[in-house]
Order: sequence, then structure tokens, then C-alpha cells
Amino acid sequence: MATEQPTERAARRPPSQEATPEARTPAAEKDTPQDTRRKRRFFLVLLCVIALVLVVAYLWWLHARNYESTDDAFIDAHLVHVSPQISGRLLHVYVSDNVPVQAGELLVEIDPADARARYDQAQAQAQQVEAQLAQARTQVQVSEVALQRARADRTGAAAQAGNAAAQLRRYRGLQQAYPAAVSRQQLDQAEATAINLAAQQQSSAAQVNSAREQVDTARAQVATVQAQLATAQAQLEQARLNLGYTQLRAPVSGTVADDSIALGDYVQPGQQLLDVVPRNVWVTANFKETQLTLMRAGQKADLKIDAYPNVRFSGHVDSIQRGAGQAFALLPAQNATGNFVKVVQRVPVKILIDSPNDARYVLGPGMSVDVTVQVR
Repeated sequence: MATEQPTERAARRPPSQEATPEARTPAAEKDTPQDTRRKRRFFLVLLCVIALVLVVAYLWWLHARNYESTDDAFIDAHLVHVSPQISGRLLHVYVSDNVPVQAGELLVEIDPADARARYDQAQAQAQQVEAQLAQARTQVQVSEVALQRARADRTGAAAQAGNAAAQLRRYRGLQQAYPAAVSRQQLDQAEATAINLAAQQQSSAAQVNSAREQVDTARAQVATVQAQLATAQAQLEQARLNLGYTQLRAPVSGTVADDSIALGDYVQPGQQLLDVVPRNVWVTANFKETQLTLMRAGQKADLKIDAYPNVRFSGHVDSIQRGAGQAFALLPAQNATGNFVKVVQRVPVKILIDSPNDARYVLGPGMSVDVTVQVR
């Protein structure tokens, strides 16, 4: 009896109540007017959002096209390496790491004993040569006086010889005209006197030549001693410089860094003792070569230094290097051989910081920087 009831109910069901495809569709799947309005509103909001995104993206592009940025940048400076020019033992060390110094301030002192001894020796040699030069100049004056005396003697001898020759000519004329007026003895005496005075004239002339040669010799000696004095003075100047090299002073104002010395160390010429980081620093930004189209010197730059993320530093483009960085490498690329793959190169751009000496911020070489340059 229980198993026959569903069959009887199914048999008694009217045909109009049989399941059809339309009857099997859920009522929720049919779009109502409210659902249609909701969908239209969704698509309208979606279109507005897309339009807003496009407008924002366009505005951002209009703004971003005015700037070129890079994070491949760092603070740069000309580090000044302090090295001795003479060898010796360190007598005093007046500075240490991270100490500010002024230009000309004494940093290190080398034991000056050896340098002072060489300076005193060179000074004594120079003084000795100066005395020799004074003596040589005195000898020149003596030689010139002797030359003047010889010239005077030559003039006197020439006058006497001329007088004796004239006297001889008169005696000979008288003898020819009046043989009794002049004796043979007088004529012989006049001839002897003329010959003697002529010989004295020749001797005086030879003495003048000898005196002139002595003057030339004395002057040559003066020139020789002057050359020796120049050499001695150069050695004295070198000794004075070496004595001054015992004191190493700061060539520029800045901060001491990389101090690797200690009191009593023996140093050699050229040995790096310490560095001085100057206060004048700048930023070297390596921009892609495709970013340099509109970049020019003088354009403003915004600098973000990693050490001070909440501070914005201002600067300006100073210059653009004429050539990519790889062209100045120790082993530059050789693209003429082998397979070539084009790579966008980086070009260093020097950017000056408007306030590099602000005492509130410690800026040193190697610190990372993000750079943004306004190119329009």
C-alpha cells in the first residue's frame, strides 16, 4: 500500500502542471528593472573611473615629461691626499679622523734634525762661495788698476820714444848740414837713447796686453764663482724647502679622513698619511644618454640624499661630461670586434649643491643621492 501512493499521485496530476523548460528557470535569473538600473550605474561608474584614471595618467605624463630623474648618483669631491716629500720619523701628530681643519693648519711634523743639519751645511757653503766671489771681484778691480797703470806707462814710454826719435832726427840733420856742429859722441848717444826708449815702449805695450789678460782672467774667475754661488744658493734653497717639508699643513679647509699614521712612524716620500675632504662637494649623477636631450647647464635640480630622507636639497646642473663613462674606463669597450649588443650608456652630469656647507648636514663623497632635474 505505501509503495503505490506516489504513483497514484503522479497519475492524478493535471497535464498543465507538468514541468516545462520555462518553469524550470529560476526566478532570480530574470533581469528586473532594478537590476538593469544597477548594471547601468555600475558601467557608468566604471567608465568614470577609467576616464579619471586616463586623465590623471595624462596629467601625470604632462608633469613627468618636464623632469628627468636617476638614482645612480652620489656625492663627489676632490679628495686631497697628504703625503710627505722627505723621509723621516713622525715627531708630532696634531690631528685625527673626522677633525675639521683650516687651510694652512699644521697636521703632522717630521723630525727636522737631519734636514736642519743639511740646511746649515748648505748655508755655510753658500757663505764660503760668497766670500770667494767678493775676493774675485776685488781681484778684478786690482787687475783693472794694473791695466790702467800699464796703459799710462805705455803712453809715457811712447812719448819719450817719440821725443828721442825726434832728437835723433835733428842731430842727424845738423850733422849733415853742419858736420862740426854735432859730434859723433852726441849722435851715438841720441841713437842709443832712441833705441832704448823704443824698446821701453814695446815693453810697455806688452805689459798692457798682459794686464788686459789678467783683467779677463779675473772676470772669468768672477763668472766661475758666480756660477758656484748660484749652485750653492740652489742647494741652500733645496735644503730650506726640505726643512719646511718637515711640517705638513692642510692644503685646503675640510675634514680629516682615513688617518693611518701614529706617532713615531717612519714615513717615506709619497706615502699617503691621511686625506682631507674639502668642504666644496658636488653631486655626480649618471643619467642615461636618452635623458640628456633637453638637459642643459643651469637647470634646477632636486636632490634627495639617502642619509637625510626628510630633507630636500636644491642644486643646479653645472656641466655635462663630453662622453659616456665607459669611454674613460681603464679597459674601454671595443665594439669593433665580435658580436655587438647596443646598451644605453650612462653619462656623468655634475650638479652643484646650492648650500653644500650647511653645518647641520654631513655631506661626504660616496653618499647616495636621488636626482631630479627640471628640463622644461
